[in-house]
Amino acid sequence: MTTQRTESPDETIAAGRTLAASLTPGTVIALEGEVGAGKTHFVRGLVEGWGGKEQTTSPTFSIVNEYETPRGPVFHLDFYRARSADEIWSAAHDELESPHGLVVIEWANLFPALIPSGPVQVSIAHLTEEERSITMQK
Repeated sequence: MTTQRTESPDETIAAGRTLAASLTPGTVIALEGEVGAGKTHFVRGLVEGWGGKEQTTSPTFSIVNEYETPRGPVFHLDFYRARSADEIWSAAHDELESPHGLVVIEWANLFPALIPSGPVQVSIAHLTEEERSITMQK
């Protein structure tokens, strides 16, 4: 387990880029943190770390966004507004049942039974307005 402190959104993005360099297709990341903690900034770093150029946005209302990168797709899921496991399963069955590319799940703790086994656990916590503590466990 490693813990890193960031002092700006750009540093949170950089932390995601750094982690992305060590990840292989099929990796699942269970991402937790309160609203506004910087989860989407971290995902932006993951996408950039795989060479993606698309602007990342939280898939709060669509459940899943897909970003194309030279290393493969990055699937960004968000369980926050999902009403049921069935709703998530309908939107992201392929990504959850047979992960390919990189699968990043925000609010993974809300439906833990849907998380494929062996995810990389990432937790982001507010320290101050700008500072974050990012804990990662592979």
